Amino acid sequence: MQADDRLIVALDVPDALAGLELAKTLGDAVSFYKIGLGMLTGGGLALANELKSEHGKRIFLDMKLFDIDATVEAAVRGLAQFDLDFLTVHGDPNVVRAAREGAIGSDMKILAVTILTSLDRADLDAACIKDGPISDLVPERAGRAFDAGADGIICSPNEAASIRALPEAEGRLIVTPGVRPAGSDSGDQKRTATPAAAIAAGADHVVVGRPIWQSPSPRDAAQSILHEMSSPQARQPNA
Repeated sequence: MQADDRLIVALDVPDALAGLELAKTLGDAVSFYKIGLGMLTGGGLALANELKSEHGKRIFLDMKLFDIDATVEAAVRGLAQFDLDFLTVHGDPNVVRAAREGAIGSDMKILAVTILTSLDRADLDAACIKDGPISDLVPERAGRAFDAGADGIICSPNEAASIRALPEAEGRLIVTPGVRPAGSDSGDQKRTATPAAAIAAGADHVVVGRPIWQSPSPRDAAQSILHEMSSPQARQPNA
C-alpha cells in the first residue's frame, strides 16, 4: 500500500522507543513523521535515522532553529548529513538565508516558521511584536521568507489560503500544524482547522499528533484523517 504522505504524524511521545512503537503500530498507513525538540534528548536523531534508513519513512525534523547566521548555517550543515526531508527554522530572512547555505548539497527542504499556531494576538503583544492582525502578519512573514530562499512555510490552516495566493508561493510548500479532526480537543493550539479544511485551503501537508497517538486505535485514527483528506470537502475551490 502506498501511504499518502500529505499526512505527517508528529511523534511527540516521550522517547525514541515509544516513537518506534507508534510507527510500528501505524505501519504502512503512514509514511511521513515529524520529530521535534521534545524528542531530541530522547533519541530523536537516532529515531529519525532508523525510520528513514530501515523503514523507508520520510522525516520532518522540527527544530525551529534561531540563532546568529554562522551558528544556524553550521547546525543545518550538520543536520543535512542525516538525509532528512524537511527542517524548520524561524522565518526571519537572515535565518532562512543562513539555513539555505547550510543545506547546500543536500535535498533537505528548509521550512520557515511564520507565527506559532499556539499564539494569538495577545501573545504577540506580550512579546512586543508589531501591531496588526495575525492574518496579515503571517503572509507578510511568509513572503519575506520565500524571498530569502525558503522551500516552504509552516503556518496554521487559517493562513494557508492567503499564503498560497502569494505570487512567491508558486512551487513552494505549505505545511500546517494545528490540524484537528472535527470534535477533537484543540489542546494548546489556538488557530486550528480540520484536515479537509487545511487541504482545501492549499496545504501540501498537515501535521497531526495527539489525535492519533492518544487514540485507543492510532492506526484507525490516522486512516480516518487520510479518508477525510481525500474527501470532496478537501478539494480546493478551483480544483
